[in-house]
Amino acid sequence: MKSGICIHNAKVVTGFSIMEDCAVYIEDQKIVDVFSEKRFRNKTFDDKVKIINAYGSYVSPGFIDTHIHGVGGFGTDDMDKNSILKMSEILPRYGVTSFIPTIYSRIEPELVKSIKAVVGAKGKEKGAHILGMHLEGPFISHERLGAQTPESVVPVDLALMDRLIAAAKGNIINMTVAPELKDMRRLALHCIAKNIILQAGHTNATYEQMVEGMQVRIMHSTHLFNAMSRIHHRNPGAVGAILIHPEMSCEIIADGIHIDKTLIKFIFKSKPLDRLVLITDSLKPTGQTEGKLIANGEEVYLDKCFHRTSDDVIAGSALTMIQGVKNLVDFGISIEKAIKTATLNPATILNIKNKGMIAPDYDADLVIFNQNFEILHTIINGKIYGEN
Repeated sequence: MKSGICIHNAKVVTGFSIMEDCAVYIEDQKIVDVFSEKRFRNKTFDDKVKIINAYGSYVSPGFIDTHIHGVGGFGTDDMDKNSILKMSEILPRYGVTSFIPTIYSRIEPELVKSIKAVVGAKGKEKGAHILGMHLEGPFISHERLGAQTPESVVPVDLALMDRLIAAAKGNIINMTVAPELKDMRRLALHCIAKNIILQAGHTNATYEQMVEGMQVRIMHSTHLFNAMSRIHHRNPGAVGAILIHPEMSCEIIADGIHIDKTLIKFIFKSKPLDRLVLITDSLKPTGQTEGKLIANGEEVYLDKCFHRTSDDVIAGSALTMIQGVKNLVDFGISIEKAIKTATLNPATILNIKNKGMIAPDYDADLVIFNQNFEILHTIINGKIYGEN
C-alpha cells in the first residue's frame, strides 16, 4: 500500500447514515474505502500508513460553511486577501474543511476590492478550502436590511452585475437577492447562464413574489426567518413560501437566538431534510480574544450573538460549525441529520463536487470529534491539519 491514513474504531457518519465500529482509509487526497473494524483487524498496512485509533469518536465529512463573514479577528470586510487566508487557517480548529467567504453589500469600489481579495486568496490557502464567494447583496430590500448599510443597497443593475462577475473571475458561487425587486427576473436568467445560484434573503417579498422567484430558480434562501417578510395568515410572506414549498432549501443559524430551538425542531419536521443547510453567518470577531470587536466597519458587542453597539441591532452570529452541530443535537436532532446539514446538503445544493460524504473517490476532507463535540483532528487533502 502507498502512504495514507487509516482511521479505525470509529463511528463513521457518512453523510447519509452512521456506521458503528468502522474504519476509513484515505490515500492521495481521496477516500479509498470504508470498512468494518473486523476487516481492519485482518488487514496488513504498509509502514507509511498512519493508523489513528478514534476510540469510539465520530468521523464525519469535513464541515462546509457556505455563509461566513469572518472568524478570529479576520473577515471579508477587511478587503484583504491575507485576512481570507487567515480565515482558512483558523477554521479547521472548528472542523471546517471548506468555506464560502461571504461579502456584505458595499459601495461598488469596496465591493470589487472585497471580491478581488477572495480571488487573490483562492488557491493559496493552507487550511480550509476557499470554494468561491457568496455575495450577500447588493440587490436586496431596503425594508429588510438587517445589519447591512442602506447606502450599499442598489436597484438591480445588469451592467454592475457584469462588472462584479468580471472582478470575481468566475468565483461567485451564490448570491443573496430580494426576489421582489424590479428586473429580478432578468438578473436571475443572467445568473443562470453564469452558473451563479441565487438565494432569497434580505427580502420583503410577498408569497406570490417568492413563487415568481422560484420560477427563475431562486430556490435557496438566506438565514431563514431573519431579514425576511414574516409569515401571516393572510400573507404567508417569504417565510411562509419557504416553509410551504418543499422544493425551497434554506440556511439555518443554529445558535438558538436567530431561530428559537423549538422552531428549529419544527423546521426539521416540516421541511425535507436534504433542503436544510447549517451555516454560521459568523462575523470577524467570532473567537477573537483581544482588541475591539469590529464587524463590517462598526463596533459590536457579544451577548450570545453580535449586536451593533450603536443601535443594538443583531449584526450576526458568533457561532462555529462544530457548535452548531452540537446545538442541533442538544435541540433534539439526531447526529446523522445534524451532520448532513453541515456536509452533504450544502455540497449538493451549491453544486460542490466530491465533498460532503465519506465514500470512495470523495475528497479526503474529514473531521474527527468526540462525544463532547471536541475536535480531535481535522483532515484536509488527506493530511492531518497542523501536522507537518
